[in-house]
Amino acid sequence: MQKHTVKINAVTNKMEIYLDNAATTRIEQVVLDEINEFSNKFANPSSQYRLALNTKKEIEEAREKIAKFINAEPEEIIFTSGATESNNFALKGLALANPTKKHIITSKIEHPAIIQTCKALESQGYKVDYINVNEEGIVNVEKIKQKITPDTLVVSIMHVNNEIGTIQPIEHIAAICKQKNVYFHTDAVQSFRKIDLDVKEKNIDLMSVSGHKINTPKGIGILYIKIGTRIKPLINGGGQEFKLRAGTENTIGIKSIAKAIEIPQGKKKMLELRNYMIEELLKIKGTKLNGSRSDRIYNNINISFYGIEGESLMLLLDDEGIYVSTGSACSSHSLEESHVLKAINVPELYIHGSIRITISNDTTKEQIDTVIEKLKEKVEKLRQISPFKLED
Repeated sequence: MQKHTVKINAVTNKMEIYLDNAATTRIEQVVLDEINEFSNKFANPSSQYRLALNTKKEIEEAREKIAKFINAEPEEIIFTSGATESNNFALKGLALANPTKKHIITSKIEHPAIIQTCKALESQGYKVDYINVNEEGIVNVEKIKQKITPDTLVVSIMHVNNEIGTIQPIEHIAAICKQKNVYFHTDAVQSFRKIDLDVKEKNIDLMSVSGHKINTPKGIGILYIKIGTRIKPLINGGGQEFKLRAGTENTIGIKSIAKAIEIPQGKKKMLELRNYMIEELLKIKGTKLNGSRSDRIYNNINISFYGIEGESLMLLLDDEGIYVSTGSACSSHSLEESHVLKAINVPELYIHGSIRITISNDTTKEQIDTVIEKLKEKVEKLRQISPFKLED
């Protein structure tokens, strides 16, 4: 794999270390090469002349490649603008096509694109059950089974949580849904390409994916829709995407996501770096790992430091050219506490001092050591001015 050139922070003149890959990822060089190669194929795929037909052919080849990657049929791959649209399309599209089913089941730690879509549907008369999770962030599967009724339309449970990295047992949930004749949808944004996803084997009916989480430009996503699913489009117009998602196709994005699935993942290396970093950070007094230690995606660390502000810590690291997150980037403008950390019962004085670190193929041991050193330094600095003191 081609490595990115090391970037230098213009303010500090130090190496920049990017550790917010759950929010977005760099565009890989092989993807940029694919974009440049495809840039002269600019014709509208809906036109009928040769140049346009060649572009359409490229789209269909990409669709087939992605379908094969998840063991789906090409006509089950619908291209969207990203996971937020895919999540909205999945739930609202099912609701439009199945108006007699007025019950939805989801969890308390879903992405805002699911939570807010469910809230919107509640305002239209839908009943939504938000299932609890345990202190590791694992959803209560038995409770989901108990909540399913003849009125249940869909169960929507994310595969990997975007904040704490918890991996949900979606195959067990999907099997229950199949037995009960209920649709199962999963937001697979944080697991796609990291964890093998065979949609047939896992009994998935609908699945949302985002390109920019796997090294493509922003603005491209996928909604897998199993053949036979009763669903209506949210966007009407020219009839593209099997008449399910109108609008001229994002050809560059489609080619990008098809190329990105080829990029090998250094799973073993990332897991080793993640575990090493967790061990070193937990040596800091008053530190808590949030989420599961074992059922966790291999590049995620969500950690809390007692009695300090995560935002202050993030900004101090930013001054050093180190980029981490305080939670979900999609809702980081909000000053509210993390609904995910609240759901797993993280104590108040730890919630406020939490940061999320998500590593990538490009992350090195040297970078991790630098971040550990800087974190220890900045946490100590913030604790000196904090009114909340650790007890000996």
